[in-house]
Amino acid sequence: MGTNKAAIVSLVEATKDKELQQIANKIINKERIPFDDGVLLFEKGSLSWLGTLANYVREQKHGDKTYFNKNFHIEPTNVCVFSCKFCSYSKLYANREEGWELSIEQMMHIVKSYDGKPVTEVHIVGGVHPKMNLNFFLELLQAIKAHRPDLHIKGFTPVELDYMFKKAKVTTEEGMKLAHAAGLDSLPGGGAEIFHPEIRQQICEDKVDADGWLHIHKVAHNLGMHSNATLLYGHIEKYWHRIDHMERLRQLQDQTGGFNTFIPLKFRNQDNDMSHVAESTTIEDMRMYAISRLYMDNFAHIKAYWPMLGRQNAQLTLSFGVNDIDGTIDDSTKIYAMAGSEEQTPTMSTAELVRLIKQVKREPIERGTLYNEIKNYTLVPDEELV
Repeated sequence: MGTNKAAIVSLVEATKDKELQQIANKIINKERIPFDDGVLLFEKGSLSWLGTLANYVREQKHGDKTYFNKNFHIEPTNVCVFSCKFCSYSKLYANREEGWELSIEQMMHIVKSYDGKPVTEVHIVGGVHPKMNLNFFLELLQAIKAHRPDLHIKGFTPVELDYMFKKAKVTTEEGMKLAHAAGLDSLPGGGAEIFHPEIRQQICEDKVDADGWLHIHKVAHNLGMHSNATLLYGHIEKYWHRIDHMERLRQLQDQTGGFNTFIPLKFRNQDNDMSHVAESTTIEDMRMYAISRLYMDNFAHIKAYWPMLGRQNAQLTLSFGVNDIDGTIDDSTKIYAMAGSEEQTPTMSTAELVRLIKQVKREPIERGTLYNEIKNYTLVPDEELV
């Protein structure tokens, strides 16, 4: 869309705040900005200033390319032994009759319902159920791969994996090797929330901590697997907590290079124990995406999860550093719908997603999970989209 270097130099020269000017010069010169600079961006950066810089970096890396994939979700259960205060989705194990528990047969029925359809990924994530142990999920992984070997399986947060491994009395290394051998191809980014213990103890104290989360991803990377990373923002955290979180991810990415994308996730306050906490504004959302692009310099991709933000706001993120708006999500994903997301029926056809991207003058690119380009829809006429 054309944020060229001359426009950026002009922006910097017009910046009256010397600290912001210095940060912008570092970004233009592709220098890493340190922790304190990240916090300053949140404290001082205006929406338009941050957006211009983030869009410049985005276009330097990807031009107008905007990625999506064709995926579907399986949510094995919403029964969970943990009690995260921000969660509107799970039912405590004591109240499990109010939730759902899918058998392997039921989950395979979902997989088989996509036979003959051009999906490339299944995303498996849900609550932590004591009966759904490591062997149960190894059997599921093997069954999916036996039925459809080419389907990429992205599944299980470190919260789920940590519980499975401890219950099975295996190390993280042993457990990840078993899961990978059974067919697990990559990890989603969930369960990260906010890493700093000051916040984690208040919102999700009983599940895997930051070191445990990062270790599971590191082990996966060392096995040749890739993963995503998230941050849950807009609740009780301060700006420096966000930067602390991103800094830990940036350091691990320096070590392994195994992260595909970073996904800021907006806190939603409907029907959970944090309903009294106000949600962030759209302006703050866009600032979060822009600063993510500027700070996470070793992450190739920044993703906006469109069902959470709504379609129009997802379009808007594409001018604030984002180059991926997830997938068609051809299912009835419940996690964010139950928390009050903008999209209560988060399903979008390929045609709708392509048009959404084209409307803001970007290039729609269908990708695989690892960002291999499958099809460029830029020149496909609307009447040929189905």
